[in-house]
Amino acid sequence: MVTSRRGLMTAGALVLAAAPVQAASPPPIPASRSDAVRGTGFVTAKDGALIFYKDWGSGQPIVFSHGWPLTADEWDAQMMFFGERGFRVVAHDRRGHGRSSQTWGGHDMDTYADDMRAVVEALDLRDAIHVGHSTGGGEVTRYLARHGTDRAAKAVLIGAIPPVMIRKPSNPEGLPLEVFDGYRAALLADRAQLYNDIPAGPFYGFNRPGAKVSQGLIGKWWLQGMMGSVKAHYDCVKVFSETDFTDDLKKIDIPVLVMHGEDDQVVPIADTALKSVKLLRKGTLKVYPGLPHGMATTDAELINGDILAFIRGGPPSVP
Repeated sequence: MVTSRRGLMTAGALVLAAAPVQAASPPPIPASRSDAVRGTGFVTAKDGALIFYKDWGSGQPIVFSHGWPLTADEWDAQMMFFGERGFRVVAHDRRGHGRSSQTWGGHDMDTYADDMRAVVEALDLRDAIHVGHSTGGGEVTRYLARHGTDRAAKAVLIGAIPPVMIRKPSNPEGLPLEVFDGYRAALLADRAQLYNDIPAGPFYGFNRPGAKVSQGLIGKWWLQGMMGSVKAHYDCVKVFSETDFTDDLKKIDIPVLVMHGEDDQVVPIADTALKSVKLLRKGTLKVYPGLPHGMATTDAELINGDILAFIRGGPPSVP
């Protein structure tokens, strides 16, 4: 039993620290305000969920969509690079991830795309470059196919999940269901350990001989994952593994740069990028020998330079 005043305060602090954090509900920051005021805020999705976003800088907007189970903070290296080069950089936390509402439902690709549209419209983003990594690449693909390209200029898919990851009769090269069942089982058994093992191993290629391991990156990945909802992350495994983007890719009528690491151990290149570029009307493929799934972080200078060249109309670097 806690008997002292200090003990009561300590116990109360522990309870608050352990309680699930829900996003506050301030009104979204109008996009018309000055750059000095714009920064972070929340957009209300059509079902009432609050979607957290960052909105920095000015100029042509670049909208970033993160991978599972991360947050907008995945894009630190890109937000700084492009913000300092005259672009308006916007990134949001997918529902159930990071600082956005931890909803019970709505964890499907159509809803993710609708949430992105809510952000784009609330901030009045036009002529945008959409950049998506992994699951975020699927989100960008579904968004452009579902909502059209009236507000978009180009797109970039980095280590992205389209066309479809799971093995099935129409996709015999895909990964077996058991792989994704393994993710779900590990997530329920010990999510904190899983979120240490993934970045310490295949995500950044730290399991490869001679790899320069960053404990800081592993910790950052873990922290982003643990900010989110276990329910959202569990449901999202089905979303990123089973959603089929074949028809979505065919609908996109703007230029798309498909960037993929040849040593991507999370989203194998043969079943994703090599197929996606053939389905896109205006697709360009750039393969990075030896680079991992998380190459936008481990090799940010190279990736950022190639994205910038693509935005400006030039060719990506030669490997």
